[in-house]
Amino acid sequence: MVQQESYNLPFLIKICLASALGGLLVRYDLVVISGAKQFYELYYELNTATLQGWAVSSCIVGCIIGALGVGRAADKYGRVKLLMLSALLFFISAIGSGYAPTFDQFVFYRLLGGIGMGMASTLSPMYIAEVTPAKYRGRFVSINQLTVVIGILLAQLVNYLIVESQPLTEGLSDAAMLASWHGQTGWKLMFAAEAIPALIFFLCMFFVPASPRWLIKQSRDEEAKKILEKIGGDVYAKKSLLEIEATLDNAHKNLGFAECLKPGMKKILCMGIIIAVFQQWSGINVIFNYAADIFRDAGYAVSGTMFNLVIVGLTNLVFTFVGMALIDKVGRKPLMLVGSAGLLISHILMGLCFYTGITGWYVFALALIAIAFFAATLGPCAWVIISEIFPNSMRGIGMSIAVLSLWVANFVLSFTFPILRDTLGPAGTFWIYGGICFVGMLYIQKNIPETKGKSLEELEVELLGEHHLDHLNQAMAHTEKA
Repeated sequence: MVQQESYNLPFLIKICLASALGGLLVRYDLVVISGAKQFYELYYELNTATLQGWAVSSCIVGCIIGALGVGRAADKYGRVKLLMLSALLFFISAIGSGYAPTFDQFVFYRLLGGIGMGMASTLSPMYIAEVTPAKYRGRFVSINQLTVVIGILLAQLVNYLIVESQPLTEGLSDAAMLASWHGQTGWKLMFAAEAIPALIFFLCMFFVPASPRWLIKQSRDEEAKKILEKIGGDVYAKKSLLEIEATLDNAHKNLGFAECLKPGMKKILCMGIIIAVFQQWSGINVIFNYAADIFRDAGYAVSGTMFNLVIVGLTNLVFTFVGMALIDKVGRKPLMLVGSAGLLISHILMGLCFYTGITGWYVFALALIAIAFFAATLGPCAWVIISEIFPNSMRGIGMSIAVLSLWVANFVLSFTFPILRDTLGPAGTFWIYGGICFVGMLYIQKNIPETKGKSLEELEVELLGEHHLDHLNQAMAHTEKA
């Protein structure tokens, strides 16, 4: 008689939430700059579009460095140890960014935090995907997106509360703004506040076990079995252990980058890169990173902009819960298609508002609609898919390359927005993002498989071909005998 598998959900929730704190810090670090931007630009005398773009996107260069180096390191040292290192980098960056007396020092600490961002954004969803049973994987990997959204909202709330603690008089000159408490101290506290969640993240990681799939890759099967038993019991542990081992024979435990370029692997790698790049070039992060500029273009003053940012964050949070509820029911692909179409329409209409001069609350409402579509679809789905599609033998390297591509795309998006806005205007810029959403929708329809309800090993067979099926059939035969 076959025993029913049962899962230790409280344990899974605890370890997934702890590792997902990396996502919270990634987005806090990235979004906090939107509230501080108007102050530090005066403080450091950043009076060109290039310098302003570099200030926002410098941390993304750090993300690229972090994502580039973390794949092989994660396969060698494990996911948990490197998540702890990323927490330390966040802590140092928070204190340093709040201290930096010069622009060069500010950029250095932002780069340092960016390295932590690149590491955590790769490792948090990877770890969650590796410890979670297929039945719940979409929702649990979406926990990382939930903490991302909470990080965005937290940054926006901190910015708003700091500004409201000493309200600014509207219509201040740049000199008066610079001389104010906000121009000298307030914006620095926005960055320094990140040190608190960074410390909590570091301490939590002491209670998170190693990924069982990573342990098996290191030939530490007994340790992996104990963790799998704690997750799903004896039957689940035996079945998972044999399936994972079937995809990680001795020849495949330490594959290098060259293996990723073989035909089957190359197709998966390209899929991961395109999904990651599209999620960024859909244009949504412009609304987060440059919200102050967008709302100022739409006619809002400082206090109105800060309040709008909080509403944006709350909308993002609410619709992330919608996405989490749907992702394992509706599936990843349908949600991504709906999200792409929704963003396409939102960007076209937002561009039309700027083109015709009908701004104000119309732009704000369309920004909320775009955020809602993204939060329920592309936000969680992209991270879930790139954490699922890579085989066990190349997950570290594959996710590292995909997330590296994501941050390169984010850098290009953040760096070019001020330049595009100055040359094409807000209308032309949003229409470009709309065109990208249209192309992305066509790619998803044609090339992205549905991954819901399948184990990572089943997906490996589906994506890589029949020669992997023999390994898994043998494993299942052993499972039945056991």
